[in-house]
Amino acid sequence: MPSIDNLRCFVAASKTLNFRRAARVVALTPTALSQRIKQLERELGAKLFARTTRAVTPTPAGLALLPFAERCLAAASDCRRAARGETGPASVDLTLGTRHELGMSWILPQLARMGQRMPWLNLNLYFGSGVDLLLRTRTMELDCAVTSTRFEDPKLAALPLHREDYVFVAAPALLRRQPFTRHVHAERHTLLDISSEQPLFRYWRDAVAGRGTVKFQRATWLGGIDAIRHRALEGAGVAVLPHYHVKQDLAERRLHKLFPSSSLVCDYFRLVFRADDPRRWAFDALAEAMLAAPLS
Repeated sequence: MPSIDNLRCFVAASKTLNFRRAARVVALTPTALSQRIKQLERELGAKLFARTTRAVTPTPAGLALLPFAERCLAAASDCRRAARGETGPASVDLTLGTRHELGMSWILPQLARMGQRMPWLNLNLYFGSGVDLLLRTRTMELDCAVTSTRFEDPKLAALPLHREDYVFVAAPALLRRQPFTRHVHAERHTLLDISSEQPLFRYWRDAVAGRGTVKFQRATWLGGIDAIRHRALEGAGVAVLPHYHVKQDLAERRLHKLFPSSSLVCDYFRLVFRADDPRRWAFDALAEAMLAAPLS
C-alpha cells in the first residue's frame, strides 16, 4: 500500500509542477521529496513524473493517480478528525424490538423527535412477544428491545425506562350480570390473558398472595394486549392490563377497575441489549431519549 506521506508529496508536486516549491509545501528538503516520489513509484510500480532540467510533468499514470491520491489524503484527514471526536457521533443503525401495542402507541410517535435529537441514529422496528424479543436480542438478530418481560440471562443487560402499572378490569355490563367483589367470585368469570407462560394476571395474583387461591371458571389466551382489551370491552371476561393502555376506557367508564383499593405489583419497561455490545453509548443515549416521552 502506498504511504500517506508519499502520496502527500506526490500531490504537492503535481500541483506545483516544481519539486523545490513542493518540498516547501510539505516541509521537506528537495532531496527528501525526490526520494519520497521515487519510493512511491516503487510502491506502485509506475513512473509518475517526467523530469527535465526546466520542468516536472506528470505522466499519464501520474494524472490518473492524482484524484485518487487526493481522496485518500482527504479520507486520512477524516480519520484523524473522527479519532479526535471532531466529526460527532458515529452513524449507528439499530433494530429495536417491541410488542406491537407499545410500538404503535409510544415508540412510533417518538421517531421524528428522536431523529432530530440523534441524527446519527437510524432506528428500525421489529414487533414481537416478550420471550421472542429476548431470544432475538440474545442471538443478535435484534440490537435491542423494549420489554417488561423479566429475565436472568447474564448475556443480556438492561437500562430502566418507565414504570408500568397494571389494573384489574372488566366491562360494567359484565359486572352487573356477574359481580366480582370477592376472590371466590373468580369461579364465575373467564380470565382474558396473553399466555400461560407470561400471564399478566400474575401482577394481581402476586399482590394478593396469601389471601387464598384464585380459581377462574376458565382462561382464554389471546396473545396480545390489544386483543385482551377488545374482548374485555365486549364483556367476554376480566383482565389485568397496563394502566396507560386502558386509562381512557376507565375515564369514560367503558371499563371498571376491580378491587380498586388493592395495589397490583408494578413492573418496568427496560431497554435490553447484549451485555458485550460495544455500542453501549448508543443504548444510553436511546434510553435517555425514550425517558423524555411519557407512556401513552
